[in-house]
This record gives sequence, structure tokens and C-alpha cells, in this order.
Amino acid sequence: MAVTFSDLHTGEGLKALESHLAGKTYVSGDVISKDDIKVFAAVPSKPGAEFPNAARWYETVAAAVASRFPGKGVGVNLPGAGSAPAAAAPAADTAKDDDDDDLDLFGDETEEDKKAADERAAAKASAKKKESGKSSVLMDVKPWDDETDMKKLEEAVRSVQMEGLTWGASKLVPVGYGIKKMTIMLTIVDDLVSVDSLIEDHLQEAPINEYVQSCDIVAFNKI
Repeated sequence: MAVTFSDLHTGEGLKALESHLAGKTYVSGDVISKDDIKVFAAVPSKPGAEFPNAARWYETVAAAVASRFPGKGVGVNLPGAGSAPAAAAPAADTAKDDDDDDLDLFGDETEEDKKAADERAAAKASAKKKESGKSSVLMDVKPWDDETDMKKLEEAVRSVQMEGLTWGASKLVPVGYGIKKMTIMLTIVDDLVSVDSLIEDHLQEAPINEYVQSCDIVAFNKI
């Protein structure tokens, strides 16, 4: 059952901690844990001689913290340090230890902590695996002139292959003066293929632009 401390900057608060630590080395369990770190952060300084259990515990935790963070401190100033620490950690309430499970200062992560972290990671991964949407596109491909070989034009267009792109049916449509354009269907996976990139980086680049003068999107529909 979780234990709660309050007002650890006062004598009354330290009395409760002193009583709890009677016959104990740590706040909870047989090894130092996040509970000790939270309570330690709420105690502004080493308890006096009237609190022997709390003082012993404070020195033990301080030594463990020092070993994890070596180096000599040069001092810092904290606004309001002379008054009661309003922002101090409230208490060792393990029932509220949610996101703190991801921070394991002393390598004492329990099996329950690991299981909870794995479940959160699995939930996040599942949310990211939503299937990408698809779109159906109808595109006009225009040749340079009436002497352009439309069969080779179609072969050149269909030669563009990439993940998420599927070419469909096509047909030639007269546009006047003996010139025909090719209307072709294609299906794309939205997250993998950009129609603008397909046209600019492939269909209007060499060697395909030898046959293709321009491309126009006639219809674009989500599937």
C-alpha cells in the first residue's frame, strides 16, 4: 500500500518520516527506489539529531545520488529557497507513478515497470501502422507533334516503376490536326507516391521527355 508524506520541510512532516523509517533502510522495499528519490527531493536538508532514522536514510540516499553524479558542485541559487519548497515533490505515492516509470535512475526497474513500458510502446507502434490511403488518378499525356510514335510514348510512360504506383488502362484520344493524346489511369499509395513528383521528376525528364511534351491531371479521387 502506498504511503504518503507531506510538509517534509517542517518538524511535523519529518516526524512522520522518522516514524516510517523505524527499522527500515529505505522508504519502500529493501533497495533504493524512485520512492526514496522523490522523498529525498522533498526534504530540504539533512534532518537533525532528533530524527536519527531520517538522518541515516538521508545520508544513504545522498551517497547513492553522489555516486551517480560525480564532480564537485559550485553552488546554484534557487528563487524562494528560503521559504517552504512549494514545488517540492509531494510524497512517495507509487499509485501515481505513471510517466516516471520511463526514468530509472538506479537500475531498479521492476518487471511490472518493464511490462507497462512495453505495452505503451506496442500501443504507439500499433497507432502508427494505420494503412496508407490510395488514390485513383486519370492523366492526359500529350506528345510533341503528330509525328511522335504513340506506342513508344506509352512504353516510356509505363517504364516508370516505383513502390506504390500501379499503371492501369489507357487509350488514345484525338485532339486535332492529326495529333492524339494518351489518357491513362493509375493508382497510387498516397504516402509513397506524389503525382507532382512523378510528372516532374520522371515523365518530363530524359529520356521520356523525348516523347512526352506535357502531362495534365484530369481527375484525382481518393479510394
